[in-house]
Amino acid sequence: MASIAVRPAQPRDHDAVTGPWISLTTDYGLADGFVAACHGVLARLAPAARVIDVTHLIPPADVRRGAAVLAQTVPYLPVGVHVAVVDPGVGSARRGVGLATPGGFLVGPDNGLLPAAAEALGGITAAVELTSPEWLAPQVSRTFHGRDVFAPVAARLALGAPLAGAGPAVDPDTLVRLPVPVLRRTAEGFAAEVLTVDHFGNVQLAAPAELLNGLPTRVRVAGRAAVRGRTFADVPAGDLVAYADSAGLVAVAVHAGRAVDLLGVRPGDVLPVTGG
Repeated sequence: MASIAVRPAQPRDHDAVTGPWISLTTDYGLADGFVAACHGVLARLAPAARVIDVTHLIPPADVRRGAAVLAQTVPYLPVGVHVAVVDPGVGSARRGVGLATPGGFLVGPDNGLLPAAAEALGGITAAVELTSPEWLAPQVSRTFHGRDVFAPVAARLALGAPLAGAGPAVDPDTLVRLPVPVLRRTAEGFAAEVLTVDHFGNVQLAAPAELLNGLPTRVRVAGRAAVRGRTFADVPAGDLVAYADSAGLVAVAVHAGRAVDLLGVRPGDVLPVTGG
């Protein structure tokens, strides 16, 4: 399977006249001042920009979860600059990068966090390493590149500065990419890797929703009885339902419950989905 990102977004003419937009997706949490510091840098450098907080509750250092949330969200945001920071390698030799796409810019660490979102925005048209000193904070902390590298770069891009000014060009083929999640067809259905688990405990699989179409109404997920349905209320409270989620992927939920707890799974596990 080449990609699990949602379909590419296309730039829309009206987005260009609504002013600059910046989005933030991080694992910083809300208990400290990290998010506020990033907002402050953006406000000082690009006061006209409007900032959308996608989430700051990505599990710490969970790059795969951050990549999935980012890729499934950016197509629905205004064309702008999308900053993502889930960065366990901050301060190491990993690169900071800026990516151009038909649907906007992406800024963050080169650790696999950005490529799926870039594909969702139409594909990478240019990439640079963020090294130009004049684009960064006067003093760059080794442990807070969100504030000192990524936010300053995003502000300048939002104001119209060309990406090429942020640093030397990077071959997009050299960017770090996450392993392709497991998806295989079986005689009885398919087996797919758990891609993410959302706030409600719904389990999203790395499988396109069309794979459900060839299965009967009664199915089994990891050996448990389930129904192939359209929404949660298609089954009684406490029962499993397999459905096409809002990202166009197969997901499993429990009506009025948490599928992740019932199935006892976590991201990276591979679940079989078969005719019941």
